[in-house]
Amino acid sequence: MLQPKKTKYRKAQKGRMKGNSQRGHQLAFGSYGIKAMEECWLTSRQIEAARIAVTRYMQREGQLWIRVFPDKPITKKPAEVRMGKGKGAPEYFVARISPGRIIIEAEGVSLKVAKEALRLASQKLPITTKFMLRRDYVETNNH
Repeated sequence: MLQPKKTKYRKAQKGRMKGNSQRGHQLAFGSYGIKAMEECWLTSRQIEAARIAVTRYMQREGQLWIRVFPDKPITKKPAEVRMGKGKGAPEYFVARISPGRIIIEAEGVSLKVAKEALRLASQKLPITTKFMLRRDYVETNNH
């Protein structure tokens, strides 16, 4: 699972998500990608499930980039604990996703394979996504 090696603070405040993604909203590495259409917290397990779905379908051909990293700790109190007595212990990490954010990029496979692989990945995610193609993309037959 993805999680930071070390954090400045053990616990983080909830925060509010509003507006579109200001960074990471264009394809930077690959020719194909999936873009988030709504905001959410993506857990490290969801990111890992999407990664496995893509690599299985692409049969470890081509290259894959995960453009998000879960760095926000989410705390939880144990079951059946009374209210009060402070904040719970960190349970897992999430990545904050705003609309427009590129989540996964791929390269080195045909358009057909990439489209299906990224469709399978988007099924593992809790938000609606959109398939992205590089603006200057030209289909070649060497894949």
